[in-house]
Amino acid sequence: MLKKSITWVLGCAALVVAGAAAAQPATGPLELAPDAPDKHVVVRGDTLWDISGKFLKSPWRWPEIWQLNKDQIANPHLIYPGDIVYLDRSGDQPRLRLGRSVDTLAQAGGSGGTDRATRVEPMVRSAPLDRSAIPTMNLSAIQVFLNRPLIVEEDALKTHPRIVATQDGRVYLSRGDLAYARGITDESVTDWHVYRPAKPLIDPATRQPLAWETLYVGTASMIRKGDPATLRIQGTAEEIGEGDRLMPAERAGVPSFAPRPPSAPVDGRIISVYRGVDQVGKYSVVAISIGKAQGLEVGNVLAVQSTGRLIVDRQTKEPVKLPNEAIGQLLVFRVFDKVSYGLVVAAAQPISIGSTVTNP
Repeated sequence: MLKKSITWVLGCAALVVAGAAAAQPATGPLELAPDAPDKHVVVRGDTLWDISGKFLKSPWRWPEIWQLNKDQIANPHLIYPGDIVYLDRSGDQPRLRLGRSVDTLAQAGGSGGTDRATRVEPMVRSAPLDRSAIPTMNLSAIQVFLNRPLIVEEDALKTHPRIVATQDGRVYLSRGDLAYARGITDESVTDWHVYRPAKPLIDPATRQPLAWETLYVGTASMIRKGDPATLRIQGTAEEIGEGDRLMPAERAGVPSFAPRPPSAPVDGRIISVYRGVDQVGKYSVVAISIGKAQGLEVGNVLAVQSTGRLIVDRQTKEPVKLPNEAIGQLLVFRVFDKVSYGLVVAAAQPISIGSTVTNP
């Protein structure tokens, strides 16, 4: 089988990304971590986010320290275990470069030892594309949310197909059981997600529903068309029963996370913690009250702030609102019209419903 290959040009023990340009400026100068190393040897299990966190106080700003432009951050570096990341402090702004040890270069045709400067000629390094490059970040915390039905609009609640009967009149169905559904208008769709409307997500300002959050309960495949259509349950996350609704299943896509601040000022609130938990920490999934309508995009990083309390000045008797305090950060990974879902990537203290989300 013919293997495609990628070409890396190396010189002087460092790899410079071809055509790299400065990333879009974020908020203030880059700050290095207090104990930032001069280099890091990539190991299996590393992520681009983790590596950047060794060098930066704010690891989400990795496109800047790698000095990538907007197009490049969509598909940044192909970094493999055994590669070496070097911190270059020589310029006005710190920069990361990718390279190989002198020993490794010597094996490829150069000369030299381990810790001495050795002049080497530029060389070509080829590797098959199926080699396991490290990912941008660990997606395990959000993998199950990438294609499951999380949000439905009010009209969809009325129009999505629904299960009207179960095999032998059972109260709940499990894998392999039959379900009967009405309302399937597109008979070309064979694979379905089964969901249960869980609760409305309320706008904290207007107190009106922004959308309805669903409870994913399983998957089903249509085995017989008609009204009602016959479906076989393929998998369950919760008990499936009469009244549950159907949404066409989508293939799980792996988004290309290019972390960056929103392009315009945003101001929202955390309105839900998935599955009803009141307080969350790092790697928890939350729903927020802003979405596409406010210009939010997948990959946007938001600052999480505690909402300042309202107090009364004892001397003047005037009401005073205390300032918000930064308590964490989240990365937006799914965006709907009026709401979005984010992964908490940093939490200095427990985060609760009602916390403010804004530009970092």
